[in-house]
Amino acid sequence: MRVQVFQHVPFEGLGSIQQWLDARNASVAWTRFYEPQRLTERLPELADVDLLIVLGGPMSVNDEATLPWLVEEKHFIASAIAAGKPVLGICLGAQLIANALGARVYPNKQKEIGWFEVEATSSHPDNFHFPTAIDVFHWHGETFDLPEGARHLARSQVCENQAFQFGKRVIALQFHLETTPESAESMFTHCRDELVDGETIQTEAAMREVSSASYNSINALMEAILNYITRPAH
Repeated sequence: MRVQVFQHVPFEGLGSIQQWLDARNASVAWTRFYEPQRLTERLPELADVDLLIVLGGPMSVNDEATLPWLVEEKHFIASAIAAGKPVLGICLGAQLIANALGARVYPNKQKEIGWFEVEATSSHPDNFHFPTAIDVFHWHGETFDLPEGARHLARSQVCENQAFQFGKRVIALQFHLETTPESAESMFTHCRDELVDGETIQTEAAMREVSSASYNSINALMEAILNYITRPAH
């Protein structure tokens, strides 16, 4: 399996996804958009990609004037989807997928940072099935409209569009199922200034109290999603 990872900041990585890739002896290539030399490098040939993973980051998909590589990235994502490639988007990555499919991305009415519940919105047999309710790790301030033809998968109390599926091989997640204690620590280190008082912004101390079972639960769901989008075509 040839995997291409789009990374936007060095402190948001694969987390638990790395174990899933290692178990399949995947060949993993990285496009690190934050590196200056990326401006002179070509994106991969689509034919050489079996799975595209688009990670998170603090920028907005609407920052094309200051981050012109966003245009190229969104074009590649749209091309991968059109070609039937499995594509997973996480947080910013989900917003990039939505925008690449023509949907609007904009600030949510409240930021969500911490462990909050999402609930499933669909039981359609052709959709990936989320648990009825599950606490997941959030760190986002923007949201998206559902692209035309997308299927709504999950919502939270303050953010209606938390996850969607497009076709059979594309899933976009506003939240972070790949989070491990180590990757959460990295977010604390680099984004601590966002932990201000807010109804849906937990304190660092509260987030640190989460049990290992919670991480295991979301990581297992992440694995199920990866299995789903990469399953053999029927």
